[in-house]
Parts: sequence; structure tokens; C-alpha cells
Amino acid sequence: MPYLIVIVLSIFTLTGCQSAYYSAMEQVGYHKRDIMVDRVEDAKESQQDAQEEFTSALEALSSLTNFSGGDLEDMYNKINDKYQDSEKAAQNVSDRIAAIEDVSDALFEEWQSELDLYTSDSLRRSSEQKLRETKSSYQTMLSAMKRAEKKMDPVLNTLRDNTLYLKHNLNASAVGSLQGEFMSLEKDIAYAIKQMNAAIAESDKFLAQLNQK
Repeated sequence: MPYLIVIVLSIFTLTGCQSAYYSAMEQVGYHKRDIMVDRVEDAKESQQDAQEEFTSALEALSSLTNFSGGDLEDMYNKINDKYQDSEKAAQNVSDRIAAIEDVSDALFEEWQSELDLYTSDSLRRSSEQKLRETKSSYQTMLSAMKRAEKKMDPVLNTLRDNTLYLKHNLNASAVGSLQGEFMSLEKDIAYAIKQMNAAIAESDKFLAQLNQK
């Protein structure tokens, strides 16, 4: 990203005024469509990161199924770290989705208003059709992202419960209790990853649609 754009980004991210931010970015040749593309790519990356963190947390918890003695406090610290990383990754996914929703409102509003500027009926109709198609693709993508976001909650809840239980019960019987939770967590993570992969696929379709504009 050019240095000037980085400066503009820093200033308006701090002020929190999105409309002013979009206007300023447009002044340096960085339009809402470009911002949308970047934010969708960021969301895809955040979902991939979340998958990695969830898988890593599952691997840490899997050590409980083979526990035969050792330092439970070290095991707790490792699992807690993985839970914290997973929670941050999930929050990042939510933040990225919110950022997409923000720029989409601005992008589609601008696109709709600019239809009135056409003097050519055929070009206006063509642009209007592309707007409808892009909105439809966007809604499909957003719905997929929201489904994936929702499926992260059971994973985080189970990770949190297990971490808290282990924290307050650092003994062999606690390990035995948590071993029964592993299969349920494994299933939840697999489903969340499946939903995130579906959202990533819809993101690719949306970007392809957007690039036709």
C-alpha cells in the first residue's frame, strides 16, 4: 500500500469517522470497491487463522486423552494459551465481518445514487443489473460468513469450560472428566471449519462478481 494511503488509513482509523475515511481514501485513488476487496481478503485470512487456532487448541486438549501423569499446571497453561489465541482469532473474524458490512453499505449506496447520473439508458440498465447481481452475491457471502461466525461460539464455549475446569481442578480426576468432552469439541471444530471454508468459497465468488464491475 502506498505510503500516503497508509497515512490516511492511520488518521481516519483513529478518528473512527468512516465516511470521512472513505472520502479521503478516494482522494488518493483508493475507492470503496478497492476497500471492499481488501476487507473481504482480510476476512478470508482471519477465518483461515481461526481454523489454525482451533485445530491447535484441539491438539493441546488431545494431550488429555493420553495423560498418564505429569505436570498438570504446565498442561493447563498450554491449553489456556491456546484458548486465548482461539478467542482472539474468533474476535478478529467478527471484526472483519463488521468492517465488510460497513463498507458494503457505503459502496452500494454510492452505486445506487450514481445510476441517476447516466444519460445512456442502456448503460444505466447494465450498471443496475450488475448492482443487483453484486448485491445478491454479497448477501450470499455475508450469510455464509455469519453462519461460520455463529459456529465458532460452541467451540469457544467448550474451550472456555474445559480451561476453567482444569484451572480449578488440577488433578487426575479432572483430566478424566475432560476426556469425555474431547469428541464433542472435535465435532464442533470440524463443523466450524467446514462453515468457514464455505464462507471462504463464497468470498471468492463475490470477489469474482465484484471484479466484473
